[in-house]
Amino acid sequence: MVCFRLAPVPGSGFLLLCLVLGAVSSYALELNLTDSSKATCLYAKWQMNFTIRYETTDMHNKTVTISDLGAATYNGSFCGDDQNGPKIAVQFGSGFSWIVNFTKEASSASTYLVDHISFSYNTNDNTTFPDAKEKGVFTVNYRVALKIPLNEMFRCNSLSTLENSDVVQHYWDVHVQAFVQNGTVSTTEFLCDKDKTITTAVPIIPTTVPSPTKPVVGSYSVVNSNGTCLLATMGLQLNITHDKVASVFNINPNTTNATGSCQPQTALLRLSSSNVKYLDFVFAVKNENRFYLKEVNVTMLLVNGSVYSISNTNLSYWDAPLGSSYMCNKEQTVSVSGAFQINTFDLRVQPFSVTEGKYSTAQDCSADDDNFLVPIAVGAALAGVLILVLLAYFIGLKRHHAGYEQF
Repeated sequence: MVCFRLAPVPGSGFLLLCLVLGAVSSYALELNLTDSSKATCLYAKWQMNFTIRYETTDMHNKTVTISDLGAATYNGSFCGDDQNGPKIAVQFGSGFSWIVNFTKEASSASTYLVDHISFSYNTNDNTTFPDAKEKGVFTVNYRVALKIPLNEMFRCNSLSTLENSDVVQHYWDVHVQAFVQNGTVSTTEFLCDKDKTITTAVPIIPTTVPSPTKPVVGSYSVVNSNGTCLLATMGLQLNITHDKVASVFNINPNTTNATGSCQPQTALLRLSSSNVKYLDFVFAVKNENRFYLKEVNVTMLLVNGSVYSISNTNLSYWDAPLGSSYMCNKEQTVSVSGAFQINTFDLRVQPFSVTEGKYSTAQDCSADDDNFLVPIAVGAALAGVLILVLLAYFIGLKRHHAGYEQF
């Protein structure tokens, strides 16, 4: 656990933020906000990420996921006073900010509200928003109006989503108590509806990995204004280790939806289903003549009801020349992290230069190259047999002539 003690916020005392680094790439933020007497006035711990859709200069839609909040600052977080309620303010990345406001209910002395949430992003950041058509700071506001009893800790481990046409916000493992009384955080929990459902029927989690069956091979595609721009055929098996419990999950193509986008230098295939919020495969061009799998992002619901999220933006798999497809019939493993791997079966992908919705000539993976040993070995064996047959023939022929001369 890495902790940062920040400078005092006016009227709020000291702000203690602990960044808990876990198995997932998104960070668990833990905030213990104190007043001028150093008594806790607000406590919160949560995880979140953001998916933003924007239009590019060539009139295409592109999607970016923001999950790394590790370099966050917390200026403006506030315990509240007689005129204003408590507030959590988080700044991260290049121009991102997230604010949640709390208010006491005028009609009730026993409850308060998670009032509204606002999220801002800056498309002037060309690294995060390459080729953005509209430049500037954009803000989305959500009226939440969630009632929470005073002196109780609100808990929602389940995935919660706020969404409009351009921004999707994901929250999970949320624990929050505003208006903390006497500096003591409550041990009594007020559960969200999704957690109540999960609590009443908790499935048994296997402690060992069952022998997995081979996943069904699915065919996926992405279409833009010019037609089909990305093709993928593969069976997918997810291997997850979370809280020391290993599990295997096969992607069912019959219940999986495929979306995505295609740009000159990058291409996205996003798979989603009832328990997989998204599984992103991001491809990139390198050296202007080859493509490869650069990034994998996933957020999904585990069997115990908790949300699992992880990302790796520095991969190097499925390398092939532009204008061709990449193919690997044998099982391959994409290692996203030590706790998350993807096994692929009967894989074929082409994220760029798709013509008439069909695959181009395939570049075979090195694993499939082993197949060539079989015909080579068979050919060598046949050649050996042929040589033996010829030798036997010539020896017999020589003996025949020798016998003839004797006669």
